[in-house]
Amino acid sequence: MMKFSLHPFDITDVVLVRSKRFVDRRGYFMETWSESEFERLGISARFVQDNQSLSKPRGTLRGLHFQRGPFEQAKLIRVTQGAIFDVAVDLRRGSPTFGRWCGATLTGDGGDQLFIPVGFAHGFVTLEPEVIVCYRVDSLYAPQAEGGIRWDDPEIGIEWPLEKRDLVLSDRDSKLPSFRDFRDALEAEDRRLQA
Repeated sequence: MMKFSLHPFDITDVVLVRSKRFVDRRGYFMETWSESEFERLGISARFVQDNQSLSKPRGTLRGLHFQRGPFEQAKLIRVTQGAIFDVAVDLRRGSPTFGRWCGATLTGDGGDQLFIPVGFAHGFVTLEPEVIVCYRVDSLYAPQAEGGIRWDDPEIGIEWPLEKRDLVLSDRDSKLPSFRDFRDALEAEDRRLQA
């Protein structure tokens, strides 16, 4: 019996994961992670840390965050309470979809999860108040490797479902660099490696 099904996006390797629910008059039961089942479906991440966030106001925007190599992280994101619009931006060198984004609405009631592989920036905005987001990562948090890109970068062009005036950001997230700055830094690194 299939416990999980994968629903791909146009960007390779990012997938929406649906868990089979077993429902009766008491409610439901479902698995949210099974290493062997995920490996069978082609997801071989070995998760080493679970994270959880509470975002109190509707419109809380977190991101776009990533960790640089060798501390890059694959993530499996789910919502246990409320709803978010969750986004992944392809930052993989040489990828045909470099700089493109995809997104999905995740809800506590729906139970879908978003798998984002290594090489992506991640962010989300809350669509309701009091939202709890849980996510697994396959590499430990490494503050020295933290990076980010502006949530509203025009070159990426994410279509957030809320108006800018309705968003709540941290000081840090509101001052993240542009995608152009990120791309220029990658190109400078490539030139150094080729020299």
